[in-house]
Amino acid sequence: MDFTYLLTPFLTWLVVGPIKFLINSARQRRWAFNLVGNGGFPSNHSATVTSMATLIALREGIGHPAFGVAVTLCFIVMIDANSLRQHVGRQAAAINRLAAGAGNEGHRTLRERMGHTLVEIGGGIVTGILMGNLVYHLFVK
Repeated sequence: MDFTYLLTPFLTWLVVGPIKFLINSARQRRWAFNLVGNGGFPSNHSATVTSMATLIALREGIGHPAFGVAVTLCFIVMIDANSLRQHVGRQAAAINRLAAGAGNEGHRTLRERMGHTLVEIGGGIVTGILMGNLVYHLFVK
């Protein structure tokens, strides 16, 4: 059984996480454990789906139907990361302001940094392409 289609997104996820943590820590000038998760450079979601699309393109070719499905998934994930999740972050900021203004001490502060900028998504795309190529050349060829 060929596990490279499972291995590729998992390895990409494992590689991007520490990169994102180190970049966020350098920007904050402290260990940024509170910034682990959604948001930040590079986009983990974009990198993961792009690595899979890259592997499919290299193995099956860009004319294969699976590549079309993978590219469609990439667009859906990246549009969601850029628009919908940023709106969720803005709503969280508004709720946090309302709760603070109302003196609600029992309110658990919502995370406001949710979405990705286009630069963060671009970094995810580049990372995903690199990881897809790396897995292809190490494990498939």
